Amino acid sequence: MSSESTETPGSATPGSAASSASADQPVVLPPARGEVAVLLGIQRVVAGRPAVSSAARGLSHFGEHSLGWLAVAGAGAALAHRRGDDTGVRRWAEAGVGAFGAHAASVIIKRVVRRKRPHDDRIRVGVSTPSKLSFPSSHATSTTAAAILIGRAAGLPPAALPAALVPPMLLSRLVLGVHYPTDVLAGAAIGAASAAAVVAGDRLIATHDRR
Repeated sequence: MSSESTETPGSATPGSAASSASADQPVVLPPARGEVAVLLGIQRVVAGRPAVSSAARGLSHFGEHSLGWLAVAGAGAALAHRRGDDTGVRRWAEAGVGAFGAHAASVIIKRVVRRKRPHDDRIRVGVSTPSKLSFPSSHATSTTAAAILIGRAAGLPPAALPAALVPPMLLSRLVLGVHYPTDVLAGAAIGAASAAAVVAGDRLIATHDRR
């Protein structure tokens, strides 16, 4: 008598039946926690509002590599030059340098920290990114520096332009699913510090010129 077991047609082993049953069941993800939960909450609020996503993508393209802010600073410097306003030219130039310098600083920090961008399957990513690194947000960093320094060059109240420009840019990075909340908050702090360094340098130049 053969010791091999036989299987009648249509029968299944317990293991194969279990694997078949598990294949039919949907994958259940664990409840979102922390910053992932915040991102999902924000994306639920804006779901079904394509204008919000379109505006967020527009801000993303404008702020990419701080190029939009460099264009604004360049235009401001050109207008100041036409007026013969040397101080204005210097401050607009500082706005461009400050925005780009803040962006460069954020890229260096990203390569040191090496935090990955949000990758939970439930988060909708609405725009492509030049790298997979997340902390800090370069858009938040350069926008904060630019808003402070462009507002100063334009002679606006110190908080006016940052209040108008920084929150929308920070929120846009969350709407698009490419940053965690701490990424954009850290970016804003670094951008503010970068702008403060530029302003301090400008005051030293002005003090030296008066001597």
